[in-house]
Amino acid sequence: MSTSEDLSGIDRSAILLLSLGEDEAAEVMRHLGPREVQKLGAAMARMSHISTDQVQVVLSDFRSRLERQTSLGVGSDQYIRTMLTKALGADKAGSLIDRILHGGDASGLENLKWMDARSIADLIKLEHPQVVAMIFAYMEPEQAGEVIHHLPDRLVSEAMMRLASLETVQPAAIRELNEILEEQISGEAQSLQVASLGGPKAAADVLNRLETSLSSSILDNMRETDDELADKVQEKMFVFDDLIKLDDRSMQVLLREIPSDGFVTALKGANAALREKFFANMSKRAAEMMRDDLEAKGPVRVSEVESSQKAILQIATRLDAAGQLSLGGGSSEAML
Repeated sequence: MSTSEDLSGIDRSAILLLSLGEDEAAEVMRHLGPREVQKLGAAMARMSHISTDQVQVVLSDFRSRLERQTSLGVGSDQYIRTMLTKALGADKAGSLIDRILHGGDASGLENLKWMDARSIADLIKLEHPQVVAMIFAYMEPEQAGEVIHHLPDRLVSEAMMRLASLETVQPAAIRELNEILEEQISGEAQSLQVASLGGPKAAADVLNRLETSLSSSILDNMRETDDELADKVQEKMFVFDDLIKLDDRSMQVLLREIPSDGFVTALKGANAALREKFFANMSKRAAEMMRDDLEAKGPVRVSEVESSQKAILQIATRLDAAGQLSLGGGSSEAML
């Protein structure tokens, strides 16, 4: 196991939950979303050989952060806005803040986040593309990307076009969508106050989660209908070569999360400057070993390179969303 300083935020969180005990950890997990539960559960499952010193450091760090940051009892709108924006970023926090502060509840849409991709696809595959676009806008990009694999190509292309065009949605439309989903999933519909969904960035976030060939095909289909809109979406997409824009701190955070499997394959398709950026943020020995592995590795299929690079990009976007690195090249601070 790595030293406590090298532990990722997810590993620190896993150690903290394991230290709390079953009942307390379960109470914490109740307040997390499905993705967070899955990631934390996996991290807890792979924990082994944790030293007492590591546990003490994690607990001590958590306590010091809590003492510095807690605002228990304040309960102000501004505190909630600031806290969620720091945690999720302005884009993701916006609609969530609206739902919390204005009393909204998206039970039907929220239920989708706990369903597997195939079940969601079966639920929405006969819906109008506008409805599918609104659902994609509400989902996490990673989950929307998984659902796309189980939907007809024509529906996906039209829905992505509409997703990129979305700016604001009337509360009545969201309420109606929620009622439809509640009826299909079963349960009672609730009113919503969500107004802002979608846009080129939302479409780009979903496409970033797909294989290069599939995202390119969807963009091509979008371009046939609206070339300008497709260009706006493409401008918002983040590609592997863009990782060179990471500052050294962010690159080091990313390197700690990249599994060894597939890393060499991903670098086979990287330009020389990006390779050197990775090497410069490794230890001298690790960089030398990686160079040797690259030289020793034979020809690799383009599809394998793209798949490996896409996996690393997904890690980078997840860390960016968690505030642990900055894809925009700004400074970042690792967080528990």
